[in-house]
Amino acid sequence: MARDYDSQLLESVAVRRRRMRDALLFGAHRARRTADERLGKVFVGIAITAVLCAGCVGWSFLQHTLAKQKAEQEKQQQRQEQQYEPQPTEPAPSTKSAQP
Repeated sequence: MARDYDSQLLESVAVRRRRMRDALLFGAHRARRTADERLGKVFVGIAITAVLCAGCVGWSFLQHTLAKQKAEQEKQQQRQEQQYEPQPTEPAPSTKSAQP
């Protein structure tokens, strides 16, 4: 019997403390404000998620663009090297005549 009384007393004290804390934090309209705060937190979460997704997409686009530019530069460099390489020339026919 004493245990039931103790657990009821502890539970009632916890409920009272929670109600006092809610009254202090949220005022008379605490039920309405908590729902508004939850809705606000949902919107903030969605906004943060959207910003993070946009950041990831932007980073991916940037990496792709830089890799594409690097590949183009390497191709141009190879072309330039091929243009400036000396072409092997064939030796001229010898003009020496055979002397007897």
